[in-house]
Amino acid sequence: MVKSNWTWAFLGLLALGLRLLAGSFPELTDQFYSRSIFFIIRNGIDFSLGYLPFPTAYLFFGLIFSLFGLVLRRFFRLKGGKNRWKYLVQATANGLGALVFLFLLLWGYNYQRTPIIEQLSLQPKPLSLSQLTEEINLSKHLAGLNRGQITKDTLALSKVMDYAALETEVRTTIDQNSEVLALNFSGRPRTKQFPPQGMLRRLGILGIYFPFTGESYLDPALHGLEKPFTIAHEMAHSLGVTDEGEASFIAWVVCTRADNPILRYAGHLVMLRYQLRDYYEMDPDGALCWMETLPSGIRQDLISIRAAGEPFPPIWLALSRKSNDLFLKSQGVKAGIQSYQELPMLAFAWRKKTAKNGES
Repeated sequence: MVKSNWTWAFLGLLALGLRLLAGSFPELTDQFYSRSIFFIIRNGIDFSLGYLPFPTAYLFFGLIFSLFGLVLRRFFRLKGGKNRWKYLVQATANGLGALVFLFLLLWGYNYQRTPIIEQLSLQPKPLSLSQLTEEINLSKHLAGLNRGQITKDTLALSKVMDYAALETEVRTTIDQNSEVLALNFSGRPRTKQFPPQGMLRRLGILGIYFPFTGESYLDPALHGLEKPFTIAHEMAHSLGVTDEGEASFIAWVVCTRADNPILRYAGHLVMLRYQLRDYYEMDPDGALCWMETLPSGIRQDLISIRAAGEPFPPIWLALSRKSNDLFLKSQGVKAGIQSYQELPMLAFAWRKKTAKNGES
């Protein structure tokens, strides 16, 4: 006989019910989850699993495979087709319920919090071609200034900083800017490199936050100038920021306000790439002409970044984008994967706000 134990299935349904309730009361979600329960979870993970020198997602996947093996073992030991299938349905429901419950408890309820852009009173709007031209020229100027503080030659930069030191510096800079960004910074969030090299890039992503271990990961194959921004982006997720556009915006602010010119340059370079993509969609010929005005060093770095990703072309890119789009929309991110492209608009709104308030 199969014992009727549907505990995890029930907890999963309960968690989904609470998710609907949380979505109706974002301010209460901020108060009782994002700034209290999640605060405890964040610190508990950071000061335990966070000290392990390897990605703890490996432990999670090992546990899942072990449990799957135990389920199969019991399935084949049961006698009678009815008992077997009843057990399989029950085990599947409990397994899915456990994943839903843990995902929402450990991180997922942050999707129902008050968006960062609302907390910062930002009102992003699509940029006109003239506004975009002004913005991209500013990014080029700032990128050139900061690159000049790193090196005077025009050769492409590659490995610019030791990874451990870079992770620490990004975390420290986020802490220093947490108040201005309305972030509930606490703990010691980790963003670890996730081998094998190129695997995440082949899945169509540069980095990922993994709620079940409370860590974020990036591909070791990333170019040295891509890592600062990606670490900051994933650490923003670690602090409960769920929207991709908001995480990129926080990463840009953090990098460009850093003391280290490497982080500042990396932040301006990412912005330049986002703006150039938008510029090309609005005025292809103008974008090509504008590219010719780039300083040689910046142009070489952009070429080097593109070359670093060429050995790892994404597999099933369309499927990856579609699944990510569906996931984000299911969690309440209306823009889906288009939220990744909101950075230039958010940066423009931020600059207008800080200029009005007399901030730097």
